[in-house]
Amino acid sequence: MSLLRPLFVRALSMLGVLVVVQFLVVITLGATGFSDRMLEAVIGEQLRTMRTSLAETIRDPDKLEHALTVHRQELEVSYGLNRPWYFRLPDMVFRVFTLDLGEARTLRSFRGSSRIADIVLERLPNTVLLLTTSLLITAGIGIVVGVRLASRVGTLADRITCYFSAISYALPVWWVGILLILLFAFHFHLLPSGGMYSFPPPEGGFARFLDLLHHALLPILALVLASVGPYIYVVRTITLNVAQEDHVTVARAKGIPEKIVTQRHILRVAAPPIITGLILGLAGSLGGSILVETVFIWQGMGRLYYEAIVGTPDEMVIVALTFMFTLLYVIARIILEILYVVLDPRVRYS
Repeated sequence: MSLLRPLFVRALSMLGVLVVVQFLVVITLGATGFSDRMLEAVIGEQLRTMRTSLAETIRDPDKLEHALTVHRQELEVSYGLNRPWYFRLPDMVFRVFTLDLGEARTLRSFRGSSRIADIVLERLPNTVLLLTTSLLITAGIGIVVGVRLASRVGTLADRITCYFSAISYALPVWWVGILLILLFAFHFHLLPSGGMYSFPPPEGGFARFLDLLHHALLPILALVLASVGPYIYVVRTITLNVAQEDHVTVARAKGIPEKIVTQRHILRVAAPPIITGLILGLAGSLGGSILVETVFIWQGMGRLYYEAIVGTPDEMVIVALTFMFTLLYVIARIILEILYVVLDPRVRYS
């Protein structure tokens, strides 16, 4: 019970981060004029469509322009362009926090729904699939390889892995994705270049799931290649530093088997910083998923973010997606706080 209160306070502080990020998004969209330009572009597109239809019934150019002017004024009131951005956008943030997301202006879900909640929640599992799978693969490879290299410092394998880590850290994930598409999709014709399913998609649950995994291999591989190198190096360095501590030397002097020394005296002590790097890496990969999903046309929240900004601008969807990405980061940080207490009994919040 003594830990629940400080953990609750830390959770509230992370929710404060959520509020600050949302208002920064509002200021960015409003003060830069992007929100107004976005809405004016949407209105202009609707007016062009209306001009074509009205021109068939209204032959007088003056009457046609008057009808379009009246309709423009109605659209500006409907979209809130008749009010300054600092009156219009904060209301959107309040609606996001109360989960009253409303309807998207242009985007639609796969089933045709215009509700923003339906659109975002439909894409959320697709993004989670990519991130969690790549995270588990990165964690498994990083811990196994990093711990083994910590006991083989200076060997050829250690030097090669260090070079690979530096290269992996420097590679942009979108460039890795494009390279994998050129190599495995267009050169060897082994994997699809993008999308989530074949066309037409297979019938049946299991066949459809296998087709989804087949399409997910390349984006997951791109995320792993861009993150596994730095994580291996971090695990290697942390494990190496812990292995040089006095308690490890004493354990080996007592004749304890090396396997037990590694598991109980090295990994257990090194676990908190290793988990910290992993969880924060997951939070950092949220931004990378936007580029990966765009490159591979993966219908997740990252791809939706791209469509809401570049394709068919929709400011309410942008605010809602920023809320979801920040919420995932907050959840990851809260999980990290709890894991710290579980993994290291010495940690006690006061």
